[in-house]
Amino acid sequence: MFGVSVRMAAHWFFLGFMLLIFGGKTETRLSVKEKLNNEVIPSHRDLAPDLKEKYFKQVLDHFNYNSLGNGTYDQRYLITDQYWKKGNGPIFFYTGNEGDIWEFARNSGFITELAAVQGALVIFAEHRYYGKSLPFGKDSFNIPEVGLLTVEQALADYAVMITELKKELGAQKCPVIVFGGSYGGMLSVYMRIRYPNIVTGALAASAPILSTAGLGDSKQFFRDVTADFEKLNPACRVAVQGAFQKLNTLAQQKDYRRIQSAFSLCKTPSAPKDIHQLNGLLRNAFTMMAMLDYPYSTHFMGSMPPFPVKVACETMLNGTDLMSALRDTVGIVYNSTGQLTCYDLYSLYVECADPTGCGLGFNSYAWDYQACTEIEMCYESNNVTDMFPPMTFTEQQREQYCSKRWGVVPRPGWLKTQFWGDDLSTASNIIFSNGDLDPWANGGIRKSLSPSLIAINIPEGAHHLDLRESNPNDPESVIVARKKESEIIAQWVKTAMKESS
Repeated sequence: MFGVSVRMAAHWFFLGFMLLIFGGKTETRLSVKEKLNNEVIPSHRDLAPDLKEKYFKQVLDHFNYNSLGNGTYDQRYLITDQYWKKGNGPIFFYTGNEGDIWEFARNSGFITELAAVQGALVIFAEHRYYGKSLPFGKDSFNIPEVGLLTVEQALADYAVMITELKKELGAQKCPVIVFGGSYGGMLSVYMRIRYPNIVTGALAASAPILSTAGLGDSKQFFRDVTADFEKLNPACRVAVQGAFQKLNTLAQQKDYRRIQSAFSLCKTPSAPKDIHQLNGLLRNAFTMMAMLDYPYSTHFMGSMPPFPVKVACETMLNGTDLMSALRDTVGIVYNSTGQLTCYDLYSLYVECADPTGCGLGFNSYAWDYQACTEIEMCYESNNVTDMFPPMTFTEQQREQYCSKRWGVVPRPGWLKTQFWGDDLSTASNIIFSNGDLDPWANGGIRKSLSPSLIAINIPEGAHHLDLRESNPNDPESVIVARKKESEIIAQWVKTAMKESS
């Protein structure tokens, strides 16, 4: 989504069952220091965290002793103790989400920056069925093996891992703070709710815990994607909308060759389903640019220039005609290297149970299954409140797709029942951070619910910008947000240590 959500960049490629996502390139590390808690926090490059890759022997099925209760699988995690005040410092634990854990570790530098100041042990845990944590290897996405992919099993994995590693490392009295972004942020919230005996507090960045539980407006997501472009320049929305209207007119006329030429497609569309696929691919590119509208170039979920929304609007408004301008605009996402000579509709984007995109490869299978079971994302575009073609995804459509694809029937409302939905008043020690530029933000908690359920809003922030490492181009609002987060976490740790002594 985000999955995140979590659900990943469109120009990752895969052949058959070979997964090529999350390549090894790490973005440039920049020297920058900021003061938090009256201490200097070095930049990520200054820290050069020595993360070691390890595997934990994890229980396959935490909730059924008769089926696979004694079976195990190897769950990957990354760990560094180079900043840790052994036996006394806190444990910062990242609740891995829908992808390779290295990718999240490389793009969550704030955690290691904060660990250097607060003397914390840092662990990034990989979510079951993602990356290399495949319980049944290449058979993990067969039915019924995929059935052990649930939020509850993932949380139990983390609870068991934390408990066992604390024993192993002599850290039984060390408070645990969980961190997560997007779907990972949702998991951090759920860990604090479900296992408050294990987790002292949670920083949930860009966590859409409401919209993914079936709460809120189905039009909200693509309305907010549109708002990012419209706020920059109202003419940008008009141009995008006009381009889609031209595409629709050509589709109605069945002028498929002209559509192929205008969008540099590898194959000529031949049916309405191909036009539907094209609309999905185009809409997905705008979703990615809105989510990743960072003030510097990134290589997270694909390669993006600084301020991709601004670059997109400039491209749309400077084109010779609307459709070629739309093609060049989505090329920011799908053809950042400029090496593609044409766009393959069905390899660059795969339609799934998440209208915001599942990505490609094994990870996309896992997220699609989760979107068919517990994670509810019946989002739609309508060309009225947003700039995209009308594309519905109703509960009925979801049920039909999921029954055919995975043999499952979704249970609307289950996530709300399990993890409290919007009735969080009795929870405690959770930070909900959201950026105003992030289309996921309004699907989360935007107002503080109590003195210990704290909402931090970042006016110039895109998708979990606050979890990223410090950068000279950071807006003031994210620097302020990180300072507040640091202070709150330090207080949680101090209180927990006092209570355990």
